[in-house]
This record gives sequence, C-alpha cells and structure tokens, in this order.
Amino acid sequence: MSALTERIKSTLNDMRLQMRADRDTVKDQGAFSDEEKQVVCKSCGKKFSKVEWRNHYYACPNCGKLRSIGGYYRLSLIFDEGTFREFDQDLTVTDPLHFSGYGAKAAETEKKTGLKEAVISGDGLIDGIHTVAVVLDSRFFMGSMSHTVGEKVTRAIERATREHLPLIIFSASGGARMQEGIYSLMQMAKTSAAIAEFSASGGLYISYLTHPTTGGVTASFASLGDITLAEEGALIGFAGPRVIRQTLGVELPAGFQRAEYLEKHGFVDRIVPRKDMKQTLADILKLHVDSMENASRRVVS
Repeated sequence: MSALTERIKSTLNDMRLQMRADRDTVKDQGAFSDEEKQVVCKSCGKKFSKVEWRNHYYACPNCGKLRSIGGYYRLSLIFDEGTFREFDQDLTVTDPLHFSGYGAKAAETEKKTGLKEAVISGDGLIDGIHTVAVVLDSRFFMGSMSHTVGEKVTRAIERATREHLPLIIFSASGGARMQEGIYSLMQMAKTSAAIAEFSASGGLYISYLTHPTTGGVTASFASLGDITLAEEGALIGFAGPRVIRQTLGVELPAGFQRAEYLEKHGFVDRIVPRKDMKQTLADILKLHVDSMENASRRVVS
C-alpha cells in the first residue's frame, strides 16, 4: 500500500472517529447544543460554556466533577489520530426471549444515541503502540451486558489474544440486561473465560473503571485486569448501597463503593484524572512492550 493511500486511509479513519466523537458530546451533553449557553455544574453550581467544558475533558473547571462522556469521544481521547479501526459494527441487539417492548426500546435508544449496542470495540495506536480497546457506553441501556455486548467483548479479547496485543476495557455498566435473562448472565462466564485465555498467553489487560461499574460487569471481566485504573468518583460495586443496606440492616462506610475508597483498600491500582488518561495508558503500555522485548532478548541469548 502506497504512502499516499495510507495517509488517505488514516485521514478518513480520523474523520469518522471525530464525527462520532462530536456527535457523542452533543447527544450526551444535550444542554451544550448552543455554543453560548452557560451550563451549570451539578456539584459546585458554577457555570461554564461548552468550550470550557470540552477544554477540560468534561471535568468541571472549578471543582473537577466529571460529566459522563460517550464511547467514541473517549476513544478519540486515547488513540493517535487516524489509527482507530472499529470491530464488529454490524452486531446489534438481539431479543432471544421476545421480551415485551424490548425491541421497540432498543430501536428508540439507537435513534437517540446513534449506537447499535452498549459497546464499541476496535484497535489502533496509543503513542505508537498497537492496542485493542473496548468501551461500554452507559447511554445505551445503562451499558448493561447483553448477549451482543458479551459477544463483542469476547471477540475483541480473542483478537487481542491471537495478535498478541495489549487490551484495554473501559467499563461503565448497570450490570446484566434483565430483558435477556440467562443469555445475559452467561456472558459473565464467557467473557471471563476469554480473559483467562488471554492472560495465559501473556497478554497485558488494563481494566479501566468509569462511572458507574456495577453488577455482572463488575463480577466478571471488569475485576480481572492485570492493572486496574479508575476515574475519580466512579461508583464501583456489585449491588447498590441501598440494596446492601436493606439486606444487611447496617449502616455502610461513607463512600465505600467509590473509586477513592477502593484505591485506598487495594482494589484499584490508581485513580487517573481524565486529562491524564492517554499519557497514563501510554506509559503502562511502554513498560509492557519494553518488558516483552527484554524477555525475548533473554530467551535468544
């Protein structure tokens, strides 16, 4: 393939991802449709324009409180320009149980978000390092794990295994998708088995927990990372605090399901500010690549 063809392909890839990323921020931040509109931070009450929010990666310029971001926008923040290639775009919601109203709700959600399912997967370069990435998007059925979500996650893991590439999964989920019953629950075992094979092959898996990561996703691949990173203030757990409180009948420690508490108690390796997301990932990936190269040299010698 000629250098010109490569440049054209790279430019088109970047344009496609950027268009989806821009559409993400408009749909996700509906109040930002007017460039001049001042938007209030729900945490501190300060007002900022769309430009100010975007310049701060949708973290409040005053208090740092994060707003949710769409999957394509997140991918645009971590991959080098023009390198992202999406996998399995044709896979969409299935309705194995013919659950009442599910198909109509899925169609409505697709129209609203532009997403066919709650997950986006693909590969590209992060600071020049070829990497597979998966992003769950909470705007689609709260990022819940359906048959299709499990399938796309598993295919991405298997590709990373075959091609000996590092893997990053950004989790944001309400858990298993109730409309798919056991078909949803079995994805916990399926994705976990794929991660086990990936790990056995010597691959690096970075699990990146964002708000919220709960239920069956927490109880499967989200908790199996070699390195576990998290966004500030992310809710991370299995059952919600209200359910636990009602079941146990006791008061729970303040913030016990937040990223900061989990980092303090060893369940999260590091909390990463969104502005540092790409650099942190690149630093970890470089360490991995260097260690693999050193290991190869030792074997040869």
